[in-house]
Amino acid sequence: MLMSSRSSHKTAKTFFLLAPGALPMPYWRLSSLYFVYFATLGVLLPYWGPYLASLGFSLSDIGNLMAIIMATKVIAPNIWSWLADHSNSCMRLVRLAALLSVIFYLGVFFGESFWWLALVMMLFTFFWNAVLPQVEVTTLNHLGDDDHLYGKVRLWGSIGFIVSSLLLGYALDSYPPDLVLPVVLACLLGIFFFTLFIKDADKCEQPERGSIVRYIFQYPELMSFFLVCFLLQASHAPYYTFYTLYLSDFGYSKTLIGILWAIGVLFEVILFLTMHRFLKPIRFRVLLIFSCFITGIRWLMIGMFPESLVLLVLAQVLHAISFGLFHGVAVAMIHRYFTGRHQHRGMALYGSVSFGAGGAVGSLVSGYLMGWYGAEITFAIASATVFIAAVVAWFRVEGKFEKQVLMDHHSGIAAK
Repeated sequence: MLMSSRSSHKTAKTFFLLAPGALPMPYWRLSSLYFVYFATLGVLLPYWGPYLASLGFSLSDIGNLMAIIMATKVIAPNIWSWLADHSNSCMRLVRLAALLSVIFYLGVFFGESFWWLALVMMLFTFFWNAVLPQVEVTTLNHLGDDDHLYGKVRLWGSIGFIVSSLLLGYALDSYPPDLVLPVVLACLLGIFFFTLFIKDADKCEQPERGSIVRYIFQYPELMSFFLVCFLLQASHAPYYTFYTLYLSDFGYSKTLIGILWAIGVLFEVILFLTMHRFLKPIRFRVLLIFSCFITGIRWLMIGMFPESLVLLVLAQVLHAISFGLFHGVAVAMIHRYFTGRHQHRGMALYGSVSFGAGGAVGSLVSGYLMGWYGAEITFAIASATVFIAAVVAWFRVEGKFEKQVLMDHHSGIAAK
């Protein structure tokens, strides 16, 4: 009877994720949180740079300020994941981080100098960047054995990005750039609101103590995987930081630029809907290499052909691969490799190395490159960077690590 009950529960759970309205599970609560979190990103990435430009900041200043958003992602997730690993309630910490991000963000309404905005952005993003890694772990724990359906939850984040980037892009053709300030505030309040309705998953409990550093050094190929993540995200920095300003200089309207941002994320949604069909451990290395190669092509298209709307649209279609596919593979790898006591810290480490360190270094460097050499050279360097990542993935992420971890996992089950 017990086995039958468990089987029925799993079947119902899978059915629910395919038809979300069927059961009172946390699908819509988690999806809503992803929606509003990435809606915030849909405002910050395309339009925070133009807002800073409207205040008179140089390209290097904008690059430095945008780097702060990424730099806090290096530190914050690791601190908060350590707290989560030593707490009985992960979501309680998420709620606290979300609330503090709202409080510190209010500082943007009280000053416009470089150092004031640097301080405010550092404080509010320190807490904002702490939210997503813990939510990712909670989502995967709720999915349990159905972790291949992660994309069906995560796609709502992409939809949130599409909605906010489209609507704000349209609005900014008629309203001043500082409209982004209240919009970001509304999104941050939405994040806090939805965290109130999400409970901890069963596996979010007091972990065993252990050293994640010792675990990582057992698998040298894991260091190569993190290097690939770092390089790929660093290559995205000119796009995330300057894409809107870059296209504005060629006469594109904010509405059209918002549509281009949305097209990229729309195809990301399509990929998330179908990813579970081909996302298998044996294919991880091939998919990483493919993602890096296509990303390099994408940066060359944007940098060399900004006047061709057709090629710009095609480059945005490739966003499904340059971000969506790579991120899906990376999250699947992290979830399989960092289990038990290392779960939260493994996900935090991925965010810190890729979006954090990679994004921060990329933003800093691209800010100076854009000022010194212009967009064409900057995007060419970004392309070269991600081609190097493809080479690293080819020679150093060989698939042996996946097999070894899976063997260790099955051995552990057999020993029990």
